[in-house]
Amino acid sequence: MLELIDVHTHYGLSHVLQGVSITVGAGEVVGLFGRNGVGKTTVMKTIAGWVAPSAGSINFGGAAIGGAASESICRRGIGFVPEDRRIFPGLSVEENLVLGFMQSPGRSRAESRRKLDEIYSRFARLGERRHQLGTTLSGGEQQMLAMARVLVGTPKLLLIDEPTEGLAPKIVDEIFALMEGLRRDGIPILLVEQNMQRAVGLTQRFYVLERGAVVLEGRGDHESDRVALRHQLAV
Repeated sequence: MLELIDVHTHYGLSHVLQGVSITVGAGEVVGLFGRNGVGKTTVMKTIAGWVAPSAGSINFGGAAIGGAASESICRRGIGFVPEDRRIFPGLSVEENLVLGFMQSPGRSRAESRRKLDEIYSRFARLGERRHQLGTTLSGGEQQMLAMARVLVGTPKLLLIDEPTEGLAPKIVDEIFALMEGLRRDGIPILLVEQNMQRAVGLTQRFYVLERGAVVLEGRGDHESDRVALRHQLAV
């Protein structure tokens, strides 16, 4: 579904991504691991169109999307859940969710209602708090809202950046359970997550970045690859 070939990205004179090549297939959960500051979030932002690549190609569903506007990439079916969640202030939980329908315009009111009901069945806490201001939710609930807002657009691929950072262990368990449900439903995910020990169990495949380049790739269900991953990250 997604293919990055020799992608380079700069922030001004800073050469952040230095020839990244990764793929995500249909129904796959792919992990993107590495220490802080190695370029993981830049990979996500480059795919999503928040940052333009300076070289290389990005293909999604057979179409070139590298350098396209973020709105165009979103409407092609790539949903991005950023690390900072970006909950809209002054809007309720449901109003935040309704904004997610902008990813897939043209739905009838009945279709939209059915989708919201589906989201509330998956994210029961959000259903209980649908009239509460989104910015008054706990950190874990805001993470759920950020994920749910992307899912209402029925994306073909999810980019999820650091979903459990700073959350209490009980909430971390809930977020991983939600992502496991998405995996069972066959929704492709590219996941950046510092909790590598938990995240690798979700993945079919993974990549490790170091200084803006892929230095290791493997399968999440191969013990030898998991050992190499732990050795690479020294955990």
